[in-house]
Amino acid sequence: MCNMSEDIQYAGSNTRPPMLDRTNFESWQQRIRLYCLGKDNGENIMKSINEGPFQMGTLAKTLAKETEGTLQQGPVCARVFTDLSAQEKERYKADIRAMNILLQGIPKDIYTLINHYNDAKDIWDNVKMILEGSELTKDDRESQLYDEFEHFR
Repeated sequence: MCNMSEDIQYAGSNTRPPMLDRTNFESWQQRIRLYCLGKDNGENIMKSINEGPFQMGTLAKTLAKETEGTLQQGPVCARVFTDLSAQEKERYKADIRAMNILLQGIPKDIYTLINHYNDAKDIWDNVKMILEGSELTKDDRESQLYDEFEHFR
């Protein structure tokens, strides 16, 4: 029998994402998506989960203007946070928030299996793989169920 604190833990709250219940991954998947969308910058959080992290890219430094008005390009280097526009900074911050939400919503045993991943998409995909299995695993399970059904008859 569940007590009230367990019910609250599985349902989540405004400050804590819903906790994954191994027996009902589909329900958790829907609840975690709604939780993310309800947060500030929710659309970008979902982009991080579905599409992967924001790619900062590179930046060519401008050395000087030539006499005819053209720019003289310097070396190409990796962009840093201060080089980003306000919209890009929000997307970058959403990557971190998405990872936090997912890692806080999974039990410790699954956390230990996936905590080494560096982006929300990898975490999401691997939790899904652990709980749902790959297509081969699903096909295997379906075949086992048909066999069991045949033996039952």
